[in-house]
Amino acid sequence: MSNNNDSTDAQSEREIVITRVFNAPRELVFKAWTDPKHVAQWWGPKGFTTRVTEMDLRPGGKSRYVMIGPDGTEYPVKGVFREIVPLERIVTTDEFDEGSEKVMNVDLPKGMVMTVLFEDVGSMTKLTLRITHESAEERRKHEEMGVVAGWNSSFDSLDEFLAKA
Repeated sequence: MSNNNDSTDAQSEREIVITRVFNAPRELVFKAWTDPKHVAQWWGPKGFTTRVTEMDLRPGGKSRYVMIGPDGTEYPVKGVFREIVPLERIVTTDEFDEGSEKVMNVDLPKGMVMTVLFEDVGSMTKLTLRITHESAEERRKHEEMGVVAGWNSSFDSLDEFLAKA
């Protein structure tokens, strides 16, 4: 019995979970997350812009984004989609792409898997972002980079985008 608890505890030590409720229908929130034209308008912390260079939304398909900071610094990220359940769930790897180490003077976390869940809450949408890391140490490195504040800032931008959509 303690093995199950140990496994659950070990997994929770490796995860970051962020939840937000958006005042928009699930279909629109899902589209904002999966349509490259929409993603480019909200992805990244406040003050950043994002260029989507690849988005092949299918299991095995790749994604590539370049987040551009207010000072012009480019932060490339990439992923491989593992699971797509339209309007419900997206599971993808989430990695810093080649070149990130040149612009970020930190030990970058590796082996991240991002799960995004979309749920109806009346006429609104609850989005749960679960980032699973290879280890608690990798999670700690990611947290120290400001990932929670960064995602919350991105979600603020998504909220503004959805209000105009």
